[in-house]
Amino acid sequence: MPDHWITDTSQQSINMSNYLITGTSRGLGLCLVKELLKRPATSVGLIFTTTRSAPTPALQRTIDESAGRVVNVIVNPVDMESVKAALPAVEKHLNGAGLDVLINNVGVLPFSNGIKEMDNLAETFNVNVLSVQNMTSVFLPLLERGKLKKVANISTTVSSFAYQDVFARLPAPAYKVTKAALNMLTLQWGMEYLDKGFTIFGVSPGWLKTELGGEGANLEPEQGAEATMKVIDAARKEEAGKMINIHLEGFGEGHGDFYQGGVVPW
Repeated sequence: MPDHWITDTSQQSINMSNYLITGTSRGLGLCLVKELLKRPATSVGLIFTTTRSAPTPALQRTIDESAGRVVNVIVNPVDMESVKAALPAVEKHLNGAGLDVLINNVGVLPFSNGIKEMDNLAETFNVNVLSVQNMTSVFLPLLERGKLKKVANISTTVSSFAYQDVFARLPAPAYKVTKAALNMLTLQWGMEYLDKGFTIFGVSPGWLKTELGGEGANLEPEQGAEATMKVIDAARKEEAGKMINIHLEGFGEGHGDFYQGGVVPW
């Protein structure tokens, strides 16, 4: 993106917030970007998206139509050196301002024919857990400059010990195991950085009709994105280290308590 497309942060409103979202090529990540773009530029400034290679056509259209508010950064969040190399690019565009919200959204859901046949645990762990550690630790200095100091890790009720009877038939043990590990990672970050002014927490965005969730899911990704942003907006220090359910009015019947908000018992 040419430099003249980038917003001059020296002229930004003091109330303007900057976001970085991983996994934005499609699905929930892309919808989160679009959801933020609905907000005025006086509220949301720069939205950094990350892709491992060139943006998908859908993401590129969003970038082109954003009037410079969306900036894509090529980064492989699993590779620490790649993440470190992305930091100065983001910092340059911020022009001295801070990063207010980091949304660790990138993730994979591989299937296995039973726990004995699970041969994808290491790869799944790298994407679902290690990427979050890499992005959060490297971009911490920019978050420290930010006003909001929020880190939202996209998790899932499928990782909850309390709900394993509900999800027993889902043949995705590596997904369940690694998202449970992500919850503990979130708790560690949330506890350690609470006194430093950070709110680091998890969000379960619901079962979405994305490439990961499949067409049989409950919600359109746009619904999940809107509800997820409401959780992120409302998150306070009391939610640090916890996983929060989205809330959808009138969506409880037939779906248990998965869309009723509140803390997920994981």
